[in-house]
Parts: sequence; structure tokens; C-alpha cells
Amino acid sequence: MRQLMRSKIHRATVTNCDESYIGSIVIDQNLMDKSDIWEYEKVLVCDVNNGARFETYAISGERGSGIISVQGAAAKLTNPGNKVIIMAFEVTDEPVRPKAILVTDDNEFDYYLTEIENAIAV
Repeated sequence: MRQLMRSKIHRATVTNCDESYIGSIVIDQNLMDKSDIWEYEKVLVCDVNNGARFETYAISGERGSGIISVQGAAAKLTNPGNKVIIMAFEVTDEPVRPKAILVTDDNEFDYYLTEIENAIAV
């Protein structure tokens, strides 16, 4: 069995940090759907601005809101305006074709990263 990346939201902008919440990262439901991240699924978050990496779980945010809100203790590891990469993994003995998306500065779906990879390969 191997642990492979199954889902990725690339370069999302943190919209809010709330240390007083119990924990998690709130993600716009549209982005969760596009990247195939489930509510309460464990995710790895990597802050592009400062290099911090932390694990938490995803909570569904209002659809179309663009929210990426880091909650609880992890809120000390990032800041509003920072860019993050959010990834989910799968343990499997089969190859996985991940759903990796790039988002705009407003956290709206831009395109699947495989689209650009295919264009480069041609």
C-alpha cells in the first residue's frame, strides 16, 4: 500500500484566521467539490509564504464565498492573505489520478492543473 495525493487546491488565499475555534480549515464548498475533498477529511496545508505545514480537517464553507479560514491552533501558522496549498491523500495499491485545481486570487476555480500539464506535454 502507498499513500498518494488524491486532491489538491493550489495557491488558495487565506481569508481568515480564528484561533478561538476548536480546529479545522473552512473551505468554500465549490472548491471542495472541484478537488474532491470531503467534509471532515484530513488535509495537509502548506503555507507558501512562510513554509509552515500542518494537518487538520476540512469543514465545508459557504458555496461561492471563496472562504479559506484556518481555525484553532493552526491559525498561528498562517495569516490572511497568505497563499496555501491544501492536499488530501489516499492509501491504495493502485495508481491515483489526482484532482488538482488552481484557484484565482479570489479563491474561485480557475482550471484543473492536469489541463496545463497536458498542454505542456503536447
